[in-house]
Amino acid sequence: MNIGIFVYSQTGNTLSVAQKLEGTLRSIGHMVAIKNVKAVDDHPSSDASRKVETPPDISNFDTVIFAAPVQAFSLARPMKVFLAQIASLSGKKVYGFVTQGLKKPWLGGNRAIREITAACNLKGAELLASGIICWNSDTRESQINELTKRFTEIQ
Repeated sequence: MNIGIFVYSQTGNTLSVAQKLEGTLRSIGHMVAIKNVKAVDDHPSSDASRKVETPPDISNFDTVIFAAPVQAFSLARPMKVFLAQIASLSGKKVYGFVTQGLKKPWLGGNRAIREITAACNLKGAELLASGIICWNSDTRESQINELTKRFTEIQ
């Protein structure tokens, strides 16, 4: 299967999870590419954060995974912008995860996953699996391992 992991990562935490996932998916025989989603300006309050530099193309992938941090108790704006720019997800398998600094998923992670789900639904796809990594949690590594295990069940 040809899998694209579309990542917006401001600090590198979300990217590190995506890289672990990429390695695991490759090890079981999938073709995987990480594509970075970049804001024109990463400052959350900047108007330029509403623009994405040359949005990555999703058309070549059977399966897509969207990954971004939680910012201000919501999905990071550059990922929201990227998801809005996608023409269609029809016929694609779609997964998503977020990372957040706070230890409880209800402090932004749940909302961010709902935002990814809604954006995917608008583009004609269902989010098949999702995950929230609470970066400052003592169980962060087990959360990452569980997410990786769940996403490796991609068929």
